[in-house]
Amino acid sequence: MGFLSLLAVASMPIVQVLLVGVIGAFLASGYSNVLTASAHRDMNKVVFTVFTPALMFASLAKTVTLSDVISWWFMPVNIAITFLVGSALSWIACKILKPPPHFQDLITAFCSTGNLGNLLLIIVPAVCDEDGNPFGNDRSQCRSRGLPYSSLSMALGGLFIWTYTYSLMHKSGTLYHKMQSKCVQRPADSDEEHLEGFNAGDEERNEMNQIVSAHDRPCWLASSEELTEAEMQEAPLLSGKSDIADNKGFCTNLAEALHQLVQELMTPPTISAIIGFVVGLVPWLKSLIIGDGAPLRVIQDSLDLMGNGTIPCITLILGGNLIQGLRKSVLKRAVIVAIVCIRYVAMPMMGIAVVRAAHGVGFLPHDPLYRYVLMLQFALPPAMNIGTMAQLFDVAQEECSVIYMWTYLVATVALTTWSTVFMSILS
Repeated sequence: MGFLSLLAVASMPIVQVLLVGVIGAFLASGYSNVLTASAHRDMNKVVFTVFTPALMFASLAKTVTLSDVISWWFMPVNIAITFLVGSALSWIACKILKPPPHFQDLITAFCSTGNLGNLLLIIVPAVCDEDGNPFGNDRSQCRSRGLPYSSLSMALGGLFIWTYTYSLMHKSGTLYHKMQSKCVQRPADSDEEHLEGFNAGDEERNEMNQIVSAHDRPCWLASSEELTEAEMQEAPLLSGKSDIADNKGFCTNLAEALHQLVQELMTPPTISAIIGFVVGLVPWLKSLIIGDGAPLRVIQDSLDLMGNGTIPCITLILGGNLIQGLRKSVLKRAVIVAIVCIRYVAMPMMGIAVVRAAHGVGFLPHDPLYRYVLMLQFALPPAMNIGTMAQLFDVAQEECSVIYMWTYLVATVALTTWSTVFMSILS
């Protein structure tokens, strides 16, 4: 399988995302103005409550079996490692770059959360269809093995995304709105009174210009610099409450933490994934819904139909947000470079080490396609669901769009390169 052939295979899904994103950007621009702000919010709610749950249930119920779960037990561990490594590397980057407080959890989300679903569903079958691939000459057999791997990756990734990443974005939104409320409480005329005392001296004029520049900065940026570390800790990890920590007992704190965890697990995508697992693992339930002769197959067909709208809607929203992001983003270039380096340099190298070590100790099946999917999970661009969460919590939507633009542009080359490396290791 030559490099040019692999380039076409690996870059195709990324190019598809970019093309649909361009359409979304046009629909949100002044030339069309179809995707207005209210339309964005409404579409995000539909994706969150209907399309994504339908996609996750339909995929899991159709492909997962008990024997698969037992033999593929390392896949959830591998995905957990991707989140752990990405979070650790983002923590180091935040310590060095010192972004505004509400951006820190956003950066962690982009570094730790890969697009574990739709890209694998496109890339893996496309690789199987190429002549000379290292996973067998029988294309149909390769696809029949690859699709369950990709579907399970999407389902497990969804569980992590709608729990861990969801909590990060919830915390980011809580802190952002806390800083906004701090801005509202500041006296609006304090800077004007201070400016009245300046005369025509050069030093005074320079100082006045500095004050005007500070006055022109976004209000949340000014307030974030004034927040002390103790005030930042007032924002909770998993909820929108801002209660100051008091001297509660251990049992009370544990009960509250469990309550918040249950709330995070009760999101529609997570519930649908759990139900999909149950249906897939219980044979008599699966026979009722899945299959041409199933009496309730209309349920699966309807969910498949709704789930097919998930990826186009998310990508259109992403492109629509890009219009605002190109004009308003205040994210430092160094932050974008750090995210790109973590996702496309550090993470894939860690993936090779983890998968080879797991295979060496006998944790993995002998199927090289399974190991290829595990490695590929470390090299994927960020999950597009982060943009949906940013819209839901009304935080950093423009910054998300700019990060998406650069990470998916770089992914066209980076994902192709790492796919070549992974195949050469497995061949």
